[in-house]
Amino acid sequence: MPVFKTPFPGYSVRFSPFFEGRILAATAQNFGILGNGRLHVLELLPSSPVITELASFETADAIYDCCWSESHDSLAVAAVADGSIKLFDHSLPATSNPVRSFNEHSREAHSVDWNPVRRDSFLSASWDDTVKLWTLDRPTSVRTFVEHSYCVYSAIWCPRHADVFASSSGDHTVKVWDVRDPGSSLTLPAHDHEILSCDWNKYDASILATGSVDKTVRVWDVRAPRAPMAELAGHGYAVRRVRFSPHKESVLLTCSYDMTVRLWDFRKEDAELGRYPHHTEFAVGVDESVLVEGLFASTGWDALVCVWQHGSDPRAGLS
Repeated sequence: MPVFKTPFPGYSVRFSPFFEGRILAATAQNFGILGNGRLHVLELLPSSPVITELASFETADAIYDCCWSESHDSLAVAAVADGSIKLFDHSLPATSNPVRSFNEHSREAHSVDWNPVRRDSFLSASWDDTVKLWTLDRPTSVRTFVEHSYCVYSAIWCPRHADVFASSSGDHTVKVWDVRDPGSSLTLPAHDHEILSCDWNKYDASILATGSVDKTVRVWDVRAPRAPMAELAGHGYAVRRVRFSPHKESVLLTCSYDMTVRLWDFRKEDAELGRYPHHTEFAVGVDESVLVEGLFASTGWDALVCVWQHGSDPRAGLS
């Protein structure tokens, strides 16, 4: 399957909600420690063996995460190491980008996520321990959510409720929020270690997955949070990102510092459905297409963006 080599190590990859083969990839020079970042807009045409680059935009600092707008097919936002959130329009030339920069976080911005229900707002999460809510019609954030006591690594909208999101943190907790309420509605001590990622089930608004430095993925019912519904063990190092499938309720993708991408069905006794060891450095970004079932993408510190269909071998594109 197709592979695209970026100049910098990869950090995040996201399929477009509008175009089947369009992909956003966030990268960072020198593994994000020091140097520039670059946002790539890539495209894989049906039955094509080649990923082409439609546009790229360089930033002065590393880009740790990215996401597409849910309302405009050419817009995307990026979380940048200088704490800024930058808005890009790939229909415009590089010299006209970024079209906007939001500068409120006091430390690295680590996560961005666009509201898939209301489609007029997005979240950013930062190492300054906060989550911020933004809209494109305001130059400043709508609200800042301050309860975590350590870095917030991800903030993810619930795909079923326009006002609900979850955040995961280095303080070992996941919090569930409703933007209409003054504080979080649930604090879940989901792991005994830092929680690097969380994601909502696309079919059941009560189910949440968490990925941790403890090498496990846990699946939770937020209505009965005393114990996880499932624990998925198998990764050899920290779980960097979790993504529920948009096509099957009990299936999720994960990637890890053990350099693998894995596919799971948390309702099965033998939960691991697939293991993809195609990266040669930390695997830190993974996604499944909303428009094509079983079409996966991943990126890692080996600077590769890999796209493959479930059941095929992504290493075939590396030969």
